[in-house]
Amino acid sequence: MAYVISDACISCGSCESECPVGAISAGDGQYVINADACVDCGSCAGGCPVGAIAQG
Repeated sequence: MAYVISDACISCGSCESECPVGAISAGDGQYVINADACVDCGSCAGGCPVGAIAQG
């Protein structure tokens, strides 16, 4: 199951640089994860300073 970014996202971008497969990009007001590209590694969740990323 892919990870998802909640509304708690502060658009800092730290998750984008943590993703080894480039599945995260800037969306409209917050970052988003491409579920088809996500490999469920959890690197993004570990790098989020506000805990806005969890398995969906």
